[in-house]
Amino acid sequence: MSKLVGIDRATMADKDAQTDLGFAVIDDGRAARTGLAEVVFGQGKTPEQLASILEHLVRTGHAGLATRVDLELAAAVRARLPAAVYEPIPRLLWLAGPDGPPKVQHKPLVAVVSAGTSDQRVAEEAARCAEWFGLRVERHPDLGVAGLQRLLSRVEQLRAARVVIAVAGLEGALPSVLAGLVSAPVIGVPTSVGYGVAHGGFTALHAMATSCAGGIGVVNIDNGFGAAQLAWRIVAGGAR
Repeated sequence: MSKLVGIDRATMADKDAQTDLGFAVIDDGRAARTGLAEVVFGQGKTPEQLASILEHLVRTGHAGLATRVDLELAAAVRARLPAAVYEPIPRLLWLAGPDGPPKVQHKPLVAVVSAGTSDQRVAEEAARCAEWFGLRVERHPDLGVAGLQRLLSRVEQLRAARVVIAVAGLEGALPSVLAGLVSAPVIGVPTSVGYGVAHGGFTALHAMATSCAGGIGVVNIDNGFGAAQLAWRIVAGGAR
């Protein structure tokens, strides 16, 4: 049971507000401090815990979003919260807030480029989380450097983006190539895709971190959510 009673939006404007649910302490002031409400990491939580957190977020005036939710966990949560929506490819579970799901609020374009179809799950997590944060997103799947002509055919479209998120496994070369072709900041997302010495994404991570091209930021392996949040901070974070 929540220890916060009589919640209203004025109270939740407190930048230090928090609620102790017994098993988790919810950062109610996060939106007031950072511009984005708390997002839940679903993996490892019980259905009861995840449902309670999502319900709390909605009660406090926000939409609720959970990442890394597998099919079994999503089904169990939706048995308690039928209004929750599950997206299996990015493994996202969300519950609309009082004003419905978040809508596009920022005109600058974020391009999400993935190297191969095997990277789709991470790329779609990045794209959907960016849309959840109110960003306008354009997807460019399967443009890996193994067939460079595919990427080169999209260069003019990609140059229109304010931020480019580049999702790649194996040797992780895609962000380096993109950073040499566009003026926008490039966010590299290494994925755990690849054989043997790809080492579950560590080879791609190291390659992106040691890129000879400037203007690249790199997030953790398979962290599409982190890339989306960084894109939001670039596009909108300083404009609040």
